[in-house]
Amino acid sequence: MFVMRNLLLFAAVSLFVFSACDDDDDVLVQDRLSLNISGLEDLGDDYAYEGWLIVNGKAVSAGIFNVDGSGALSQNSFAIDSDDLANASAYVLTIEPSPDSDPGPSSVHILAGDFSGNQANLSVGHSSAIGSDFSTSTGSYILATPTDGADTNENSGVWWLDPSAGPGAALNLPNLPAGWKYEGWAVIDGVPVTTGKFTSLDSADESAAFSGSQAGPPFPGEDFLMNAPSGLTFPTDLAGATVVISVEPEPDNSAAPFLLKPLVGMVPSDAADHTLYDMSNNAQATNPTGSVTR
Repeated sequence: MFVMRNLLLFAAVSLFVFSACDDDDDVLVQDRLSLNISGLEDLGDDYAYEGWLIVNGKAVSAGIFNVDGSGALSQNSFAIDSDDLANASAYVLTIEPSPDSDPGPSSVHILAGDFSGNQANLSVGHSSAIGSDFSTSTGSYILATPTDGADTNENSGVWWLDPSAGPGAALNLPNLPAGWKYEGWAVIDGVPVTTGKFTSLDSADESAAFSGSQAGPPFPGEDFLMNAPSGLTFPTDLAGATVVISVEPEPDNSAAPFLLKPLVGMVPSDAADHTLYDMSNNAQATNPTGSVTR
């Protein structure tokens, strides 16, 4: 009986050791992926950021995180299967619905980078992200209100067109991939008011929420003549205001401008209507950047 009990005790101890070794093995097959990313914004309650490793051509989730109002990531280190981490050729950051019923990545790719050794430097210009850093983008605009049919209130509208070109397009922007659209804005008394989203530089945009009853020119822009948002009065005078071209995720996480604002124009305080004014390139100031380390 004594011998039998010793045998049973030995078997139990052996089983415990074997199980503990298995648990250790489970831990050892995971390594850490560390994120160092700046310039992202809070997406609100309905969206989140998700990282993806590209392993043998397939996307493998590398963690979901949020960003607070100061740009701090809710989590910057993730446990990843060591084989996936070692074999990853690239890292891609997307914007996903939250909660998300789709196990794969969305089309809204905001940052990406290829691994070189143990690090991947991330940019919006990577071909697996937006594909351009907007550093060569240019733009001009005029003040005019063509949709009221009268030569009045001309400083109450902004249009991205060049009158001397026929008229022609006054924006030089790259084509956007699926998941992204441009949007025009006028910041009036500190309130950003949309002029509409667009993908074509020489076609009307998707909105005429504030314009008059007549058709506008076939270019992005808006007349601020009616339906003024709370706290504003239309018609207005855009002299001294700011006009902006942003790059927005589609679907959009917010009615406010997204963090990517490649073009900004300060409307002169003595601005004249139908006069072409240039915008400044603002991409370097608003593009998020970062790296991941395995």
